[in-house]
Amino acid sequence: MARKILCISLTPIHRDARVLRQIALLAEMGEVTTIGFGDAPKLATAHIRVPDGLATLPQTPAGVLRLALRMHAASECSSPAAGWVLKQRENIASDWDLVVANDARVLDLAFSLAGGSPVWADLHEWAPEERTHVLSWRLLVAPFMVYLCRTYLRRTSLVTTVSRGIAELYREHFGVEPLLMTNAGPFQDIAVRPSQGDAIACVHSGAAIGGRGLETMIQVVKDLPERFTLDLFLVPGGDGGAHLRELQRAAEGCDRIRFRDPVAPSELPRTLSSFDLGLFWIPPTHTNARLTLPNKFFDYVQARIGIAIGPSEEMVRELREYGLGVVSRSFDPKDLADSLRDLDADKLDSFKRAADRAAEPLSFSAQVSGVKHALQALLPR
Repeated sequence: MARKILCISLTPIHRDARVLRQIALLAEMGEVTTIGFGDAPKLATAHIRVPDGLATLPQTPAGVLRLALRMHAASECSSPAAGWVLKQRENIASDWDLVVANDARVLDLAFSLAGGSPVWADLHEWAPEERTHVLSWRLLVAPFMVYLCRTYLRRTSLVTTVSRGIAELYREHFGVEPLLMTNAGPFQDIAVRPSQGDAIACVHSGAAIGGRGLETMIQVVKDLPERFTLDLFLVPGGDGGAHLRELQRAAEGCDRIRFRDPVAPSELPRTLSSFDLGLFWIPPTHTNARLTLPNKFFDYVQARIGIAIGPSEEMVRELREYGLGVVSRSFDPKDLADSLRDLDADKLDSFKRAADRAAEPLSFSAQVSGVKHALQALLPR
C-alpha cells in the first residue's frame, strides 16, 4: 500500500517554488494530499483548496483579543483558514504516514490533523520575526509564533529550514536541531551565454514586496551608465499590486528598465539565462532579511549568470565559496553602484563559468540529500 502524506501550506501552492520542490520530493515516497490556496499542484494525488482570502492568522475580533491577552492556547487553529480546514475534517483522512507543516503558523493545524503521525516542520524563515516591521504583528503575532514554536517544535520528528544562520536561531531558542534544506532549485542543463561587449543586462526576479530594496535597485540602475539595463520579473505582493505600481512609477522615463511578465518557477532559470547579472540588494531591516538565502539566488546560479548582492551574510558565504559575483561594501546606493561600475565582459564571463561549476552542488538534489535520508527513515517501509 502506498504511503499517505499530507502537506499543509497556507499559500498558493501551485506557484510556491519551495513547496512545489518539497512535493516533488514527497511524491517519490508516497501519495501526497495538499492543503492550501489555489489550484492543485501537479504532483499532488489530491488537493483540498482553501477558499481564497481566508486569513491564515487569528485576525477576527475575538482572535485579536485573545492574542492581545496572550491567550495563546485558546488561539490555536483559530485563524479563518485553519477553521475552514477543520470543518472539512470528516473529508480528510486521519491515517497519515507523515504530515508536513510549512511554516510555524500551521504547526497547530498539522498536529491537530496528524493523529499521532510524525510531523515534519519545514520553516521557511525565522518565524518570531516574520513581519516585525509591522507594529501590530510585532505586538500581537510574534508572541504567538514563539508559543507555537515552543509548544510544537520539540514534538516534531523532523525540522528543516533555509539557511545556517536561521537554523542556529531555532537551535538556540527552541532546542531543536534543524536540517538545512536551502531554496535551491533543480539542476538545469543550461549553456553559459558569453557576455556581449560592454553592455550589461541586469535582471531581478521575485515578488513586488516593500522592504526588499527594489526602489533603490531601480534608482541605482537609473544612475548607472547607459550600458546597464534592468529587467524585472515581478509577481504582485499581497497588497493587490500597489507596490508593483509604485515601482513602475519610479522607473518612468528610463527606457533601460523594463517590467516583464512573471514566468513559472520551473521556467525561470532558462528565461534568466539570456541576461548577464542577477541583482538582489535586500537591506538587513530585520533578521529574515539579514539571513536570507532566497530562491532567486539559486535561480541565478542555474541560469549561469553572475550575481550582485549586498553584504547579506548567508548569500555572501555561498557567493564567495563559489566565486559567483560581487558584494557591495554596504547597502548605500553609492556602494551598490560602485560594485557594478567597473564590471566588464571578462569579469562577467568568469562569474558565469563559476555558476556553471556551482550548478550541480547548489542544485536541489544535492542540497536535499540529508533531508531525503531522514524522511526515508521516518516513513514505513
